[in-house]
Amino acid sequence: MRMYDLILKKREGRELTTAEINYFISGYNCGQIPDYQAAALLMAIFFRGLNERETAELTMAICDSGDRADLSGIPGIKVDKHSTGGVGDKTTLVLVPLVAAAGVPVAKMSGRGLGHTGGTVDKLESIPGFNVTLQPAQFIEQVRGVGAAVVAQTGNLAPADKKLYALRDVTATVESVPLIASSVMSKKIAAGADAIVLDVKVGSGAFMKDTAGAFKLARTMVEIGSQVGRRTVALITDMDQPLGRAVGNALEVKEAIDTLKGAGPPDLLELCLVLGSTMLLLAGKSASLEEGRSQLKNLLASGKALEKFEELISAQGGDPLVTSEFSRLPAAKSVQEIPAPLSGYVQSINAAEVGHSAMLLGAGREKKEAQIDLSVGLVLNKKVGDSVQAGESLATIHANNLGQLDVARETILQAYTIGQKKPEPRPLLIGTVPERI
Repeated sequence: MRMYDLILKKREGRELTTAEINYFISGYNCGQIPDYQAAALLMAIFFRGLNERETAELTMAICDSGDRADLSGIPGIKVDKHSTGGVGDKTTLVLVPLVAAAGVPVAKMSGRGLGHTGGTVDKLESIPGFNVTLQPAQFIEQVRGVGAAVVAQTGNLAPADKKLYALRDVTATVESVPLIASSVMSKKIAAGADAIVLDVKVGSGAFMKDTAGAFKLARTMVEIGSQVGRRTVALITDMDQPLGRAVGNALEVKEAIDTLKGAGPPDLLELCLVLGSTMLLLAGKSASLEEGRSQLKNLLASGKALEKFEELISAQGGDPLVTSEFSRLPAAKSVQEIPAPLSGYVQSINAAEVGHSAMLLGAGREKKEAQIDLSVGLVLNKKVGDSVQAGESLATIHANNLGQLDVARETILQAYTIGQKKPEPRPLLIGTVPERI
């Protein structure tokens, strides 16, 4: 078998066989296939696409390129949640303890962020002492005992995906639905879940900018899950403005804690209830989404969800007192307000620009090796639809690098559009695949 023949075959729009897909992934993963041939095949896939069978088999070949988590020692149906990424998305911090408090085991492997803020494990490392590097046996034992654990994704989980993504990033082949879908689903399947809930973001702060593309990606990932025996549901949700108000690692931890106390932003709370009730339904803990939502609201009101988060923090070596004493979290030296330039209603907030300003402050990574400042970021005091008076604070900047303060301030101001007419509200949940769960 030769890579030349695979490239030619896909360039002509023909199907790749199972053996050919496995040959490509195994050969590239072990270094036998050079970057230039892999890049040529990726470009052919970009233009010619993959059918459902090819996409599912590519997913499993990537999944099998490394280790697979064995969660069989944890009783019950394990449900994983994945977000395609957005600005201010701290839902995992709320969902893990909330769903665990409902009796669903949550064995969560998360990544570090590359972009505007850190990933879930970066955010959790804002909590003093929190350990994200549990050994596999410790990980399983904690989920059995506490009901939840969140750890950094292991280096050998779907390693072919890491190589392929780095190559796609420099060869203009990232925006391919079958390649995106196989990348996401290979990691989720390797992580050992029985069922998967996908949060597919769409809007200015999301990878998918248009609704049609988001639905296409959602349908492709759900089909992959179905083909490999994982019950999979995708929710298409709005990311035309940041989720919640906080953007930045320690700031997002505070907002997640507020949400577990029942005092978080309405959009963040609503998304957590939507995602969480779907997880409960797939795990067999509720007979309907409505029943699941009611369970979750009761767990928030009773304080049991917050108690579960404190238990999770303690189990992983962190300081549980952060839930009552925010002063124990990292704090920036400079806190400054950004006044509104005119009066009116907030028409829109460009989420990508808000994310960029947070990265300028040091909340995210421009390169993988970059260090994150866990204390910095910003809080949006006005969201879309809110009225604002000239001089009133639009947002609060938390900064340490004062040299970037002016640029970040201007970027945030440019992200806001203020007009005289109150805009129509945009739905948070745009659709579900499949339509009926």
